[in-house]
Amino acid sequence: MKRTHHCNELRPAHGGQTVTLVGWVHSRRDLGGVLFIDLRDREGRTQTVFDPSDLAKEVFERASHLHSESVIQIIGKVRVRPFGTNNDKIATGEVEVLVKELEVLNDAAVLPFPVDDPEVANKVNEELRLQYRYLDLRRPEMARNLRVRSKVATATRVFMDEQGFLEVETPTLFKSTPEGAREFLVPNRREPGTFYALPQSPQQFKQILMVAGVERYFQLARCYRDEDLRADRQPEFTQVDIEMSFIEREDIYALIEGLLKRVWHTALGIDIPTPFKRISFEEALNRYGIDKPDTRFGMELVDFTTEFRTSTFKVFSGAIANGGVVKAMNARGLAGATQGQIETMTEYAKSFGAKGLAYIKVENGEWKSPIVKFFSEAEKAALRTKLEIAEGDLILFAADQWLNACEILGKIRLYCAEVLKAQGKLVIPADRFNFLWVVEFPLLSYDKEMNRWYSSHHPFTAPVTEDIPLLKTDPKKVRGQHYDIVVNGVELGGGSIRIHQPAVQKTIFEDILAISPEETQLRFGYMLEAFKFGAPPHGGIALGFDRLIAILCATTSIRDVIAFPKTAKGTCLMTDSPSGVSARQLRDLHIEVKAAVKKD
Repeated sequence: MKRTHHCNELRPAHGGQTVTLVGWVHSRRDLGGVLFIDLRDREGRTQTVFDPSDLAKEVFERASHLHSESVIQIIGKVRVRPFGTNNDKIATGEVEVLVKELEVLNDAAVLPFPVDDPEVANKVNEELRLQYRYLDLRRPEMARNLRVRSKVATATRVFMDEQGFLEVETPTLFKSTPEGAREFLVPNRREPGTFYALPQSPQQFKQILMVAGVERYFQLARCYRDEDLRADRQPEFTQVDIEMSFIEREDIYALIEGLLKRVWHTALGIDIPTPFKRISFEEALNRYGIDKPDTRFGMELVDFTTEFRTSTFKVFSGAIANGGVVKAMNARGLAGATQGQIETMTEYAKSFGAKGLAYIKVENGEWKSPIVKFFSEAEKAALRTKLEIAEGDLILFAADQWLNACEILGKIRLYCAEVLKAQGKLVIPADRFNFLWVVEFPLLSYDKEMNRWYSSHHPFTAPVTEDIPLLKTDPKKVRGQHYDIVVNGVELGGGSIRIHQPAVQKTIFEDILAISPEETQLRFGYMLEAFKFGAPPHGGIALGFDRLIAILCATTSIRDVIAFPKTAKGTCLMTDSPSGVSARQLRDLHIEVKAAVKKD
């Protein structure tokens, strides 16, 4: 077997040449007794012609009985297609191959779902597609996704090499450090009762590499988190993991902007402008209600705390008296929202603890809402001016503590955008990518139930230098040197400048996060020990590689860009895993499995 060309290669210039092609039967058509079979390989498709008047009878008979997705080899002569029969949808659409010889390398059984028609295949139940993933991956759009993933991985490695980074592999059998997401544990047969953990990230190893003098490290790292799954989350995933010594935040920004510029040009041929816009965490919440804002459309939040401080509408003035705020947004053109849509928005508000949702519909020159009668003329004038209210608008309010009020309207803002897009009132070009850095996050957040502080990012994030004295006097005001890179409302990744002084790190662990000295030593003792021997100032970032590829491939689910993903329940339907193991395996690991206790 010697393939002379792939199935996306032949052009009119090859006319008259005898060629050998191999691949899968993509489709078969019988037109007036002549068979037309589209042959497909990884690169594309070529139309082949089986003409019974110019072909041995047994060859034509074999071709007539071919099933879709059978694997064949053909030998034939290239010819330019007759005038008017070109297929502009494929690159080889100007030519076809008149077949002389056929070998069936492997006949295919009847398929559980078609792979030659994108419209039909896209409607197939996802679980069925995942069960027969090898068939699903034959679809051109899925093959394209894997190709984009490979190209971007290569471009990333080339770019990082050009910037002087070393690719270093860190262990996937790690120490259990339960902080953040739940870990996958691996029992250790040699020492019964001890366990490895699969790493949630290479965070601690990459910081140790900075202590080791590597200075510039990167890795396309495999990471694992045993948490509930969704469209953008898998139990195992890949991240572009980066760490640098002797740098400041500006160095990280410049590096990532250069990397993403290279990636977008490689994958989409788009030259994205740099530098990216930067906004603070507080500004992002105040304007968009979320710390990963989609800035491709407006509907920004507006503060009305001052205007409603003494309002006779007690829901607003009461919230302000309790230390809260009043915020509003104008969903332009949504006054005709259905009752069901209003109920959906109300449920979003209630999910944050609100009792309901206040709103005004502007229709036929009237403000339709039971709350309007409580507003003074000055309050209505302020709303009209600051929100630029016009006919057909829907005004939505949130009165609550600052963070809650922002997040309520932030969630509703995104829902309104989807409704407006479905109605054709909001059009966002497919090739528009709004990048920005979100910076100046609070270093710490407070857990009222646990009555303690916890790290907003992770405990290795350095505080802004001038805020360090506030750690012991007013922790909530301490800003972290943390940064997130966001595009079109998706957080691509995040990172920070790290703590490199062991005394400051010990203070964060023990005095702020209330981890006992014994627990600190048990979980992080080796890091604190390493930092004693000359840890350089350093910082880094990790980009979600699967999310990145999903954006480039214009899909909302990272399952579409991972060769063999898990379902929402964390299972692989193709291999039927996870699965049970033998009693001997359990015995060797000194593990006993007990019946699960049913929850009420």
